[in-house]
Amino acid sequence: MRKAFISPSKYVQGENELLNLGYFVGSFGKSALLIAHPDDAARVKDKLDATSEKFGVKFVESGFMGECSRQEVARLEQIAADHGCDCIVGLGGGKAIDAAKCVAKGEKLIICPTIAATDAPTSHSAVLYTPEGAFDDYAYFKQSPSVVLVDTTVIANAPTRFLVSGMGDALSTYFEARATSRSYSRVNAGLPSGVREGLTAPAFGTNAALALATLCYEMLLRDGVNAKAACDANVVTQALENIVETNILLSGLGFESGGLAGAHAIHDGLTILEGAHHYFHGEKVAFGTIAQLVLENAPTEELNTVMDFCLAVGLPVCLADIGVESITREELLQVAEKACIPEESIHAMPFPVTVEEVAAAVQAADRIGSAYKASKRP
Repeated sequence: MRKAFISPSKYVQGENELLNLGYFVGSFGKSALLIAHPDDAARVKDKLDATSEKFGVKFVESGFMGECSRQEVARLEQIAADHGCDCIVGLGGGKAIDAAKCVAKGEKLIICPTIAATDAPTSHSAVLYTPEGAFDDYAYFKQSPSVVLVDTTVIANAPTRFLVSGMGDALSTYFEARATSRSYSRVNAGLPSGVREGLTAPAFGTNAALALATLCYEMLLRDGVNAKAACDANVVTQALENIVETNILLSGLGFESGGLAGAHAIHDGLTILEGAHHYFHGEKVAFGTIAQLVLENAPTEELNTVMDFCLAVGLPVCLADIGVESITREELLQVAEKACIPEESIHAMPFPVTVEEVAAAVQAADRIGSAYKASKRP
């Protein structure tokens, strides 16, 4: 059995950590292409100027256009070549980070998330969109970022909803890794890039990845509520530090090396529902996690623990919580069909899964979550 584990070369997190960015740029050379939305760059301009002066490095601003498209990546590559940039810095949210990954192609890459909304910063993959924002394709690279640098002061001053969404994304990590481990399904740490390079066998998750996924869940339950309170107050506490690490590092390593299963596939299905379009990835994944637990007939105590956590931090527990006030039988089947396409991660569940079963799980999860939420109202 082949096993695989992938991670960034270095992960650094702390208050005002962007003041040390110039040191890491300096390990590659004297200049970096800065891929960041102008608003994100403006938020941390003082820190960028300070670290540039302190370490004698230059940031070449790219004016990121907002979509990680093939056209935008080509434009950014040209800017990097024209200025002879020694490395790439991706600063901001998911699309700026993914664009930086595509330009760097896995080499000399520094990722600086300004929100902790997903576990994308540590991964070796990116999502490509059309210039209009429609899904295009996935891109995979030979290695994860060289450095992931997380400034918790910046994250504490971002809207709390981003942090909570990141907790929703992280919530699925343990349950999906557990399912993948039980089914001996492949993990992203080994494929699909390995197939493209001629490897003849998939790679499975390591014990280390499952242990990290388990810790991810434990940290959410322990510190999630207090971290939200800290972010509401725009302050950094140990609880906030722990949840930022959970959302970005533990969840990132857990999903790539531990595996995805039902929760993310159901999330992908939910994206067809118009009402859900204005909700964040992690918010929909949280409901997808509840639906996965219903699909696998998890113990009631475990399901209730997950719903208690979601209600405590403000994550969805039913379809109405993601903007879907009503759903037809036809829409349920469309959600389930998208979740069950051959390449989806739902087939990592440790039992065969059908469209009808997924539709039933989503419908039942909605009813269970709605009733549980109502039972908790004063």
